Amino acid sequence: MIEDPSRLAAMRALPSIEGIEAQTVRKQQSAFCILTLFVIAGLLLLHAVFAPLLGEPSKGVVLILAFAFLIKAWEVLWLQGMRDGIPLKTARIETAISMAGLFLLAGFLAFLTNRDDAPYFVVLAIPILQSAYQFGLLPTIATIVAAIAMMFAWNQHYFRIHPPARPSEYLETGMIAVIFCLAGPLVWFLVNQLREREASLYRKMRELALAREKLAAEEKLAAVGRFASGIAHEIRNPVAMISSSLATAAYPAIDSAERDEMFAIALRESRRLENLTTDFLTYARPSTPQRSVVSIRDVARHVADVTRLRAAGTSIAVACSATPEIYANVDGSQIEGALLNLSLNALDATPSGGKIELRLAAADGMVLLEVANSGKAIPDAHFERVFEPFFTTKAGGTGLGLAIARGIAVAHGGDLWVSENADGAVAFTMTFKMNLVEEFSEEALHGKDPGDR
Repeated sequence: MIEDPSRLAAMRALPSIEGIEAQTVRKQQSAFCILTLFVIAGLLLLHAVFAPLLGEPSKGVVLILAFAFLIKAWEVLWLQGMRDGIPLKTARIETAISMAGLFLLAGFLAFLTNRDDAPYFVVLAIPILQSAYQFGLLPTIATIVAAIAMMFAWNQHYFRIHPPARPSEYLETGMIAVIFCLAGPLVWFLVNQLREREASLYRKMRELALAREKLAAEEKLAAVGRFASGIAHEIRNPVAMISSSLATAAYPAIDSAERDEMFAIALRESRRLENLTTDFLTYARPSTPQRSVVSIRDVARHVADVTRLRAAGTSIAVACSATPEIYANVDGSQIEGALLNLSLNALDATPSGGKIELRLAAADGMVLLEVANSGKAIPDAHFERVFEPFFTTKAGGTGLGLAIARGIAVAHGGDLWVSENADGAVAFTMTFKMNLVEEFSEEALHGKDPGDR
């Protein structure tokens, strides 16, 4: 069976359930270790505070608690180092070792303190919670039974050595046993419910990702369809003109002057078709920038000069306020072409007597080039489509110029957008990264090869 590519892409976009589970398990293990640290520190503090009642903690008690504290602290550091999470199998082995260690800790401390109401049995609550989190209901019940059996066994051992037995101590142990019996299954039930909800949420996330991927694929196909339609429409007109002109020129009765005119039309339309094909290939397969250190101010001034020549006789003023000397490691010809496209578009949109201004600035490692004109605002109906391929309002335009310019800006780590849109003030802003590195010397910045140093 062949998998749907969009489905596979959506699956890869989501983290795996194993990865999520590994991270969740790591957090749970860390939480239990920190809880154990607090319990150990709290018990030692309580033993010291209530020394008149419990007696001064012996060196053995202090050493065992300190050793357990260090072991758990090391475990916390180890868990924090597992950035990719912990596999469930590893976590269960670690949990089983931790539970056994806490049982041994409670037993050793009970023997060392040698009291009928040994307070250190409270640490047995942690193995019960760990079992409820990591194992099923039956292991949780088995852990509870083991904890209760250990407490009653201690009572029996103590009163055999220190008779007579006091029923109140058995009653106190029974009350703790009831709490364990309630807490363990309740925690297991809540954790089980939470895991079921997490699994359901993950399934819904996967379904949403698949639906979104499918929608994106459909939108891409629709865009390809519009693109193909635009190409067909743009090619059809010059081809039809060429065909009609050549067919007319082939009539025997046509005179030589009219035949030459038909050939001229066919030649003009063929060149138009060639330009369209060139623009299309530039847009569809943009070339990789051939980077070198370029003076952006010189590029802006050159484009302003070319625009000024094109504007001759139109009373349109062209100004360049590119005063700062800014260098960038870019493809100079591509940047110049994109900026010239913006300037010529501004020239077409500016009425006689208007003004075009090229502005240059730099900030945070980015170069900003703005082309402003005093023409009318872009209509709302056209504003959202100005960068759409084949969209144009100019007679004879291909509608690829702005799309190509934006592609050049993006290829250089920047973007192109309409930064101002009002009657008398329309501006396009292009940004791109400087990409300068420290090894470029002053000689390199002024046109010399850094390798010649």
